[in-house]
Amino acid sequence: MVSVSVALIEGWLPFVVILLLILVFSTFYVRHFMSKYDSEWSSTMAAIVGLSAALVTSAIVPVDIFLVSYMKDSDGHFREWANNSSARDHVMNSVLISYYVMYGLLTFLFFLFLPFMYFFFEEKDDIEQPTVATRCCGAFKYTFVFVLIAAVLLILGAFLPKRDIDNASNATDWQKIEDLLKSLGDNRGEDALSFLISSLSLLGMLAIITYTAYGMSAMPVRLIKGYRNIGKDRLAAEQIRSVTTKNIDAIKSKYTGRRSISSRDQARISELEENRRFLERQERHLAEEQSSCLRKCLLVFRPFEIFVGVFCLLLTLLIFLSLLLTNIDKAMNSLGYKIGYALPKSTLPNPIDMILVFSQKVYPLDYIIILLIIIYLVFCSISGIRNLGIWFFCVRLYKIRPYRTTPQGMLMMNMILMLIVLSINIILFELTPQYSSFGSEVYVNTTYVPAGNSSSTPPVMSCNVAAPEDLCIMTRLAVLLTKFFYTMWFFGAAYYWFSWVFLAVIPIGFIIVVVRRKRSAIEGLVDHDDFEDSDDDLIHA
Repeated sequence: MVSVSVALIEGWLPFVVILLLILVFSTFYVRHFMSKYDSEWSSTMAAIVGLSAALVTSAIVPVDIFLVSYMKDSDGHFREWANNSSARDHVMNSVLISYYVMYGLLTFLFFLFLPFMYFFFEEKDDIEQPTVATRCCGAFKYTFVFVLIAAVLLILGAFLPKRDIDNASNATDWQKIEDLLKSLGDNRGEDALSFLISSLSLLGMLAIITYTAYGMSAMPVRLIKGYRNIGKDRLAAEQIRSVTTKNIDAIKSKYTGRRSISSRDQARISELEENRRFLERQERHLAEEQSSCLRKCLLVFRPFEIFVGVFCLLLTLLIFLSLLLTNIDKAMNSLGYKIGYALPKSTLPNPIDMILVFSQKVYPLDYIIILLIIIYLVFCSISGIRNLGIWFFCVRLYKIRPYRTTPQGMLMMNMILMLIVLSINIILFELTPQYSSFGSEVYVNTTYVPAGNSSSTPPVMSCNVAAPEDLCIMTRLAVLLTKFFYTMWFFGAAYYWFSWVFLAVIPIGFIIVVVRRKRSAIEGLVDHDDFEDSDDDLIHA
């Protein structure tokens, strides 16, 4: 059992390090974007906790893949500590519990904690001279709606009829998975939580289509294009301000003497004066950026920024191509929509899967690559939310801007990120079906029959669904998703259809970003809704 403990430590120790890095990043990110004039310590801490929980959940997948891979050596045999099936079950149960704990935490944060903190802050403005007690009562009143929705979804998940594994079609092709699902048993609590998480993941697919797909197109192109020339932007702002001043003077000149200004012209003057103040603020920020030592130092790293942009663009192309080939493979060879377009065995080449399998020869290169892909998808999602803002249908609710984002906007962004992280696990499963199911596991194919009467040794092969169940261990992520896709086919089918929409949005976003002009160096720093006193703190921040 000591060896099992060592394996768990080796698997989870990097996770602890990543957890600490996530806490540092979340604190910095929230403090960087949260408005200092509106924020409270409670809303700031809630935003940090929400963002950290979302990012930590995405970090479990590499641990899951590492542990199943670590059970086998390069010769296809179980390591000494993993020879005992009870030891393997102990390790995999720890991963399964981690998934359920993090999914349960996200459910608690999404349906109770973050909505409560959102409405708790809203009550500050809605009530005159509010007390903590009155704000809590008002927040609980609105949060109850979210709790009710969660309760309904849990009840539906526990009692909705599901596919009977024993009566499923395609028994020959799917027998291995059926045996695995039977071994997991049937638990109404797990079914209820799975249904709730799958429903949230379905919403997350909409968020991925909106934000992640756009971020995968916009972030690389923006890094390559860079910013507009600050001097030219400043000169353009000065010229527009000069024209605006002349227009104001021209209107006022019509009313010399005692003649009063008409209401129409007065409204026009007010509008022009507001625009002039906005242009003056732009000039102040541009002047500060132009003289900034940091801005001048960043020019040295411009080639590196272009290199990172090109690398991200190639990674986007690789993800796009791999997911496209997987979807085409499912369209031709899957078991159909009634089994959630499950694919027993990949037939088309998958670039990312091939790279991960090849990189297994250099430990721990494959884990670095899979972690890099997850981090990239998360950062693309954050970039997409920041650039597009938070929308409800066609109405923009919040803008994500440095030092200017309202607490409600940060909390809403965290809720969207939670949905996205849940869906990233599904995208990752579809993107790398082989690797995310078995990692770098290999097994000795003792059933192999050589040609003729040759007595050659059995070959070592990569694990797959067709391999003997006692020789290959599936990741808990693959088991959970496969089980629910099989018993509740609608979710698997919906994820598959949404993945096609995701693929369609990526090139559309790429065209939009390429056509648009370069972004300003002060993009997001100045807006008509700001008050001028806040500029002083922002300029010197």
